[in-house]
Amino acid sequence: MNDIHSHILPGIDDGAKSQEDSLKMAREAVRHGITSIIATPHHRNGKYDNDRASIKGQVEKLNELLVQENIPLTVLPGQETRINGDMIEDLENAELLPLNETKYLFVEFPSGHVPRYSAQMLFDIQVAGYKPIIVHPERNRELMEHPSKLYEFVQKGALTQVTAASVVGKFGKNIQTFSHQLIEANLTHFIASDAHNTTTRGFCMDEAFREMKNKYGSDYYFMFIENSDLLVSNLNVNRMEPEQVKKRKKFLGLF
Repeated sequence: MNDIHSHILPGIDDGAKSQEDSLKMAREAVRHGITSIIATPHHRNGKYDNDRASIKGQVEKLNELLVQENIPLTVLPGQETRINGDMIEDLENAELLPLNETKYLFVEFPSGHVPRYSAQMLFDIQVAGYKPIIVHPERNRELMEHPSKLYEFVQKGALTQVTAASVVGKFGKNIQTFSHQLIEANLTHFIASDAHNTTTRGFCMDEAFREMKNKYGSDYYFMFIENSDLLVSNLNVNRMEPEQVKKRKKFLGLF
């Protein structure tokens, strides 16, 4: 299993604080059936800045440590960038780091709102040749209040990633309910851990995928697993079938 969102690199954001923390997270990831994990430290969020070159160097060091410790996990390079007006320029200057250096790029919104320029920036990212993935939309207050905004982003080509802990209720009942509504409405394409540690912000991947399979069946279960595999390999992920659009519109009250 591939986990496409984590904060496993030590000492560079609000995730692992030390190499020992990183090793604890790596061992826990393996326990959840994860064989490769994309390290996606925060970037341009007002507190942390981690550019492409520094992340790749940190990933190389951690992979060497995992080999020394005989932990069967591969760490891949990535970045979680807060949406900002310089993203296209930063892509051109190779400061931004797409996931595993593919065409897929994480885009994070502030937790409380969606900036007015978001639709244009998501469009510009696609024009530049990348696929924007909106991370944890289920935890954005404005999207919870106005899910039609997320529908518009997805309709125009953006992808989304829901957090495993949200699916199983670790962020509260409201966020759990909204997460499941997004899954049922086919408005999300990936389930990932967004793990920061092994205690308060753990992986929850095995629990989330077990719940997915029990509630939605094998098709959904395998689709989400396959989408992460396809992303890592820089292939096109599974999107909406035409007959499923009705599910979205019904959920959003657009019918």
